Order: sequence, then C-alpha cells, then structure tokens
Amino acid sequence: MTRLPRRAFLQTSVAAGASLLTAGVSPYTSLRAAEIAADDQREVLPVAAVTTEYRINSHADVILGKILEGFDQLGGPGPKLKLVSLYTDQVPTNDISREKAKQHGFAISKTIEDALTLGTGKIAVAGVLSIGEHGKYGVVEKTGQFPYPRRRFFDGIADTFEKYGEVRPVFNDKHLSWNWKDGKHMYDRAQAMKIPLMAGSSVPVAWRVPPLELERGCQIEEAAAVGYGHTESYGFHALEGLQCMVERRRGGEVGVERIDVYTGDDIAKAEKEGHWSRELLMAAAQTAPENRRPRTELGPKSVLWAIRYRDGLKATLAMHTLLAYEFTFAARLAGQSKPAATWYQLQEGKPYYHFSYLVRAIDHFFHTGKSPYPVERTLLTTGILDAAMNALAEGKGRDTPHLAVRYEPVDWPFAPGVAPEPRENP
Repeated sequence: MTRLPRRAFLQTSVAAGASLLTAGVSPYTSLRAAEIAADDQREVLPVAAVTTEYRINSHADVILGKILEGFDQLGGPGPKLKLVSLYTDQVPTNDISREKAKQHGFAISKTIEDALTLGTGKIAVAGVLSIGEHGKYGVVEKTGQFPYPRRRFFDGIADTFEKYGEVRPVFNDKHLSWNWKDGKHMYDRAQAMKIPLMAGSSVPVAWRVPPLELERGCQIEEAAAVGYGHTESYGFHALEGLQCMVERRRGGEVGVERIDVYTGDDIAKAEKEGHWSRELLMAAAQTAPENRRPRTELGPKSVLWAIRYRDGLKATLAMHTLLAYEFTFAARLAGQSKPAATWYQLQEGKPYYHFSYLVRAIDHFFHTGKSPYPVERTLLTTGILDAAMNALAEGKGRDTPHLAVRYEPVDWPFAPGVAPEPRENP
C-alpha cells in the first residue's frame, strides 16, 4: 500500500509556491516558514567543519553556505547553527573559504584538532561537519573511484575527541568512504566511542514528484531506480534514493547478499533470465519530465546493478542509460496493479535548495544528538557501491556476506511541494 505523507508541511501545494513567486516573496524562505517559526526559540550552536576544499557550488558551499547565509544563501532564515571554525585540506585557486572567513568571522584552522578546540584545551563546538567531496586526490586505477579522505577526516575528529575525553555529533557528507573497509571502520569506531554519527545524500530529503512515501511494513515484490552522471559519485545518490524506499518493506532492512553488474549484450540476456524488470525501469523513468527522458531504450553505455537482498527482494539500479537524466524510483507492491513511482526533483542551480532540507536534518541532529535517520542506511549504501564498482571493474558479480546490515526505518520529512526555480543556473 502507498500513501501520501501526512505531515502538515506537505500541504504546501504547487499552486501556493507559484503564487509566492508572482507575489515577489522568496520561495526559499516561505516554503519553510512554519518550520522556521517552530525553531526560533532554540539556541544557536557553534559548529566546526572539516572539508577537502571550499569553492563556489562545492558541497562545502551549498552546505556551509546555508549555515553562514541562510537557506537562500542571501541572508534569509537558516539553521540554528553558527560556523566558528573551518579546516580545509586543500586551497585551490578558486577557494572562497578565506573570503567567507573575513565576512563571517569564523576561524581558519591549520589542523582538525584546532578546528574542534580553537586552542581552548577542550572541545569548543557542539557538532562537526565532515565534507570530504571534491578536490584533487587522484582516482583508484582499478575501479575509477575517488579516494576522498573521509576516513582520515573522521579519524582526526575521533582522535581529538579521544584526546580531550569528549565527543560531539559528527555529520559525514555522502557515503562514509570510497571503500567498505574504511567505511565500516568509521562506523565501528563511532559505535565504540559512542559518537553520534549521521551521513548520506541530499536525495532522500529532496522533492518527490509525485510525493510518494511507502507505508512502513509494505510488501515490496521488486524495485528499480534510474540514475545519471558519474558511476560512483552519482551512483551513490541513486542508491540512497533506492534505499530510503526499500528499507520500509516488511521486516525492515536485513542487508544484501549478492550484487551482479550487467553491461552490453549481458543486459538483454539478464532480462530474459528474469534478473531485472524493464517494466519497473520504465515506470521509474517515466516520472521524470519529458525533456529529461529523451528515449525509451537503455542505450549502449548502460550499466545495470542487480541487487539481491538477504530476504529475497530484487532491486535494479540503472546508470548511463538514455531513459532519464534524473534520479527516479519505482516499486511493484503486493496487491497493486501498477508500480508506485516517483522522481527525486533537485534544484539545478543556486542555492541548490534541496541541500536546505539536508541542512535542516543536520541542524536537528546537532541539537538532539540523534541522527534523523539511521546511519546504517549509508553504511549499507557505502558497501553496495564499493561492491558494485569492483564487480563492474572485474566483469563479474560477487557475493556480499559482509553486507548483513540490519536496521529499522524511521519517518523523516522530505521537501514539500516542488522545487522553486533556481536563482542562478550552474
């Protein structure tokens, strides 16, 4: 069974958003007015950030910029957080962190430890954002993965906590690490040290058109997702869009037992053998706007990941197809004649407002010390992604007994209505 979300803020309609635009009111502020009002009485918490690089439209910009300059990044309402220190691992020629530090008065720290302590001899912040995305770190030759230093960042943060005998909530942007071993190490160390840990993509909290939410405990017979862009970097976002849905099935999440990857002629062969469903892929793709779904065939460069969960659920993720240049999802549910499907709509331009809903979740996390959704979701997607990238490189599937990751889903709001037009295009 499917249902539309019952949360009050999802009553905001497309028509209401349009009227705000014609009235000259900023949609970036108005769409969140009720939520912002509820948050007004909370104290502003000091936070530190550790990032690879900080340039215009980088993840550091679209996340930290909303802490510094409001969700609209123009000075409007924002989270109840204050960036007080920043460590940048690299400083490219187009760096904006030094300029932002002068504008907003936060410290530029030479080490992770200094960013967390500010020379006080104790942990001086209420939370830490670790944003290990972008920068020049080479490429893993075998798989084409980007070895961003997320484990090094986390260990630097954890080492500092250990040294001063205090821990704080830590948000890790995107997957925990480019490889399973490091990601599992980060998760295990956080568990052992009782470090509250949150991670993941902005896709699960982005707009959904239509605003689909699967009932917890629903019976999913099969699922599919379509993604686009770089196989690892964007494949992760597509995986999180898939996982935030299938985790709601009956019995909760139990993990993945095998991953197969199909390319070229093997795709058609796998379809004949029943390893993936064209009907579901098409149902997912058809939710995207027409100008973003140019054809009804997969195309010669397609890559299909066939994911088999430990409870028998089959899911397919299709990358590099001609079906849709978007993140979309579909599922066949017991007792329903048509697939349930949705398009994860992103705002493709500044201020990339879907990140505002991620920042809202981070804000909640730092104020409560509890991740708004299970970090195990991203632990699992980290492992699926690494296994899929290696399977693709080796040209053969692999069993994944190490991905026996179990957790229960929770309810957390995604963006209401539809994405407003961006203020600036990329």
